[in-house]
Amino acid sequence: MLIKHENEKLINAIIYFLQNTNQCGKTKLMKLLYLLDFEHFSQIGKSVTGLDYYAWEFGPVPEKLWRDLTDKKSKISNIIVCFQEVSSKFQKLKARKDFDSKYFSDREFKLLKNIAYIYKDARADDMVKLSHLPFAPWDMTIKAKGEKQKIDYMLALESFKSSLPKEEVEERIADRHFIQTFFNG
Repeated sequence: MLIKHENEKLINAIIYFLQNTNQCGKTKLMKLLYLLDFEHFSQIGKSVTGLDYYAWEFGPVPEKLWRDLTDKKSKISNIIVCFQEVSSKFQKLKARKDFDSKYFSDREFKLLKNIAYIYKDARADDMVKLSHLPFAPWDMTIKAKGEKQKIDYMLALESFKSSLPKEEVEERIADRHFIQTFFNG
């Protein structure tokens, strides 16, 4: 049940960004989701979508989602269609269903709307530059571990202004783990 809920959150976050920003192709979408997840993590110690991000050359990328968007057999490709624009490197995305806000908390939805508003007209190149800022999680991962390595969400605590103290985030993560272990046996 929880996994389905996270999948619905991811799908609806994608739909929201596609419907509420301009020129939202694969690259821009990856950066918007990264901002959503890492900023939310810095505020409450949990990402919105549950995605894992990796430090690729052009910024943070959730590898599995990147592959799933172009795999015609994946579940997400039945909802989000990815195709190459003629005479361009731009990979256009289109949603086959409408956005549903019921999967988001008030905090998550407010952050989703705010990110879409701020980056509505940003181009993918601008989003790449944003994700490469010094001391951002991508930058710290590249410097410490190298390219293609998983980006630790804890690095968001050093990057976003509204971050919780590290100790509080660690306690919240431990509490969630305990609850999941208790209910899953």
